[in-house]
Amino acid sequence: SLMYLADILPKESIVWKMKMLRTASSFVNSRLHAVKAQTLVVASGNDELLPSRDEAERLRGTLKKCRVRHFRDNGHKILLEDGFDLVTTIKGAGDYRRSRQTDYVLDFLPLSDDELEKAIDRDRLLTFATDPVMLSTLPDGKIVRGLAGLPRAGPVLLVGYHMLMGFELGPLVTGVLRSTGIHIRGLAHPFMFNESSDQLIPDSSNYDLHRIMGAVPVTAVNFYKLLSEKQFVLLYPGGAREALHRKGEEYRLFWPEQSEFVRMASRFGATIIPFGVVGEDDICDMLLDYNDLMKLPFYDILDKKLNEEGLKLRTDSTGEIKNQDMHPVVLTPKMPGRFYFIFGEPIETKGREKELRDKEKAQHLYLHVKSEVESCIKYLKEKREEDPYRSILPRLLYQAAHGSDAEIPTFEP
Repeated sequence: SLMYLADILPKESIVWKMKMLRTASSFVNSRLHAVKAQTLVVASGNDELLPSRDEAERLRGTLKKCRVRHFRDNGHKILLEDGFDLVTTIKGAGDYRRSRQTDYVLDFLPLSDDELEKAIDRDRLLTFATDPVMLSTLPDGKIVRGLAGLPRAGPVLLVGYHMLMGFELGPLVTGVLRSTGIHIRGLAHPFMFNESSDQLIPDSSNYDLHRIMGAVPVTAVNFYKLLSEKQFVLLYPGGAREALHRKGEEYRLFWPEQSEFVRMASRFGATIIPFGVVGEDDICDMLLDYNDLMKLPFYDILDKKLNEEGLKLRTDSTGEIKNQDMHPVVLTPKMPGRFYFIFGEPIETKGREKELRDKEKAQHLYLHVKSEVESCIKYLKEKREEDPYRSILPRLLYQAAHGSDAEIPTFEP
């Protein structure tokens, strides 16, 4: 701190250093307008020497291609402090690239052990409260607990229901990775990668972990590249409309009328895995949805910023799927229930590329996949009624008797 410096440095030295700092700042400020490069500003929230946080926000408004990441608990020497990883920060901000142009598919770097641990830690409370049950379907149609039914080699396309607020994403991606070593790459809303999101939401760094985990903007080009790289790809046809649904719309699919992924999957012989997940209604109730928010005074101003200045998808679509507006929701928590996942029977497209070039046959398979997702959801909603450990209280009692690492039983598949 400045008081510490005053104790160890002569007054003349401090005055000289302050003059040097003022001169250097003036020199830099006079040339900021010429900086065109992509810039990442790392700011300490506990800097007792300089107003790093305020300066970072000033630079955000001055530099054209600037992202800011705040670290609330770090001090002045943030780059030397334990727990801070500059490479992870650069990856999370989406600023790492291998060439002049950003390529979210090929620029991806595998997770380090620390990054995986941070991903698990972020969702540790949710995972503890919901104790996800994962089921999969073997090629012969038998449903088993665990992920034995998932293929071990790509390309694989996971297609399913997007839970409210995407609550299922963390347990799904980290759960599959820890159990099988399979790294799922998600196709995500471009808003998460757009620089405007830094100004439009309170803390855009919430999206950093998704980028670190390998999520890419949902575009046809990125979809093509992921499948060509034989990746495991996660796709939600219902998109933001499904994840930000209104009251009373839980477990309803908002998919486009026409097929969007079948012919692309068949081109690479990808295996399609329909899946369902339930449990959002067991952890929260929706207090305010989009319709309620639009009735609030001045909310229309925020809505305009989010959805007119931000990126929009499917503007040429019809029906409910066209309503891909980004917006918050207000939730009230409940005594936690349990999340249930089921991966349906694998659907092979290998060797069917010529057949599925036909739009009618591709549409038929598309509707079949959608029907399978709906069947998965229906199955889980019915079977969870048989789970004696659906509520958190019986689970806590079971762990008290058998140990915190014991696998908690569930219904019989």
